[in-house]
Amino acid sequence: MTLALIDEAVAAGARLEKACEVLGLSGRTVERWRAEDDGGRDGRAGPKHAPPHELSAAEKAKVLQVANSPEFRDKSPRQIVPTLADRGEYVASESSFYRVLKEAGQLAHRGRARRPSASRPKELVASAPNTVWCWDITYMRAAVRGTFYFLYLVVDVYSRKIVGWTVQAEESQDFAVDMIDAATRREQMSEDGLVLHADNGGPMKGSTMLATLQRLGIVASFSRPSVSDDNAFIEALFRTLKYRPAYPRKPFDSLEAARRWVEDFVGWYNDEHLHSAIRYVTPSDRHAGRDAAILAARRKVYGAARSATPRRWTGNTRNWTPVGAVHLNRRHPELGRRETAR
Repeated sequence: MTLALIDEAVAAGARLEKACEVLGLSGRTVERWRAEDDGGRDGRAGPKHAPPHELSAAEKAKVLQVANSPEFRDKSPRQIVPTLADRGEYVASESSFYRVLKEAGQLAHRGRARRPSASRPKELVASAPNTVWCWDITYMRAAVRGTFYFLYLVVDVYSRKIVGWTVQAEESQDFAVDMIDAATRREQMSEDGLVLHADNGGPMKGSTMLATLQRLGIVASFSRPSVSDDNAFIEALFRTLKYRPAYPRKPFDSLEAARRWVEDFVGWYNDEHLHSAIRYVTPSDRHAGRDAAILAARRKVYGAARSATPRRWTGNTRNWTPVGAVHLNRRHPELGRRETAR
């Protein structure tokens, strides 16, 4: 069973050393078990006898009875044990309470309280351009201390192309509505099915915005409250924008200056920037479907180079296969964890 768990973790992408460490083993121990003739079973002997101070079945039942009583069922052992001590009663130690409750599956839930449920972000899949967009608002410093301009930005998740933007002196859902409306017209969106993902800010969930999305046939999607990672693609784009060497160190002198800078950035990002997550093609090429031909040409160049000097190539050539569907908040099927944007 132990080796099966380790094999499952390694097959899912974990390192052997880390998988062994979780189980309190070393890699050399696992290798020795595999080399033995007993089928590679867990070679640890385990405890040979019960601890002399172990609670009896009756004592464990008493612990559960006290912990689940109407008085204590909503309290932790850290509160139960001192309360009993104040009455001159001793049932078990705090650690024993925790251990018995864990064995009974009641460590995190007792009484009539609702069981806590893990909040999971909704997974979105972009299989073509204009199927999933993300948008958000970020600050740009203005010349007057303490004031800012607001950059509204929309990115296509599939191609990483910036499909809409505007810079305004205030944050308002009206500007966001105009930006989304203009972007859909520019992209000639004629069919329903586009999903627009955003966080939980006021401009994102305003009544005018939601009514506009409904009119345009756009499905609204929102991040979990206070979780920026659920909108990872737009957050990564903002980081690229603000950490680019050309980003001004000083505040923008005017709203027009901020708009000119963003216009230049969008042109560079869409038409010149070779994006690492889409095999180093530009977002515009990916958006227009030109990436397949570009990557096929690169594959041909690498194939010719390998044929010319085969001894310099010990493995496969670089992967120039077009990237397929892009997942936002994808959950790993085996490990249940969420993948973030690159």
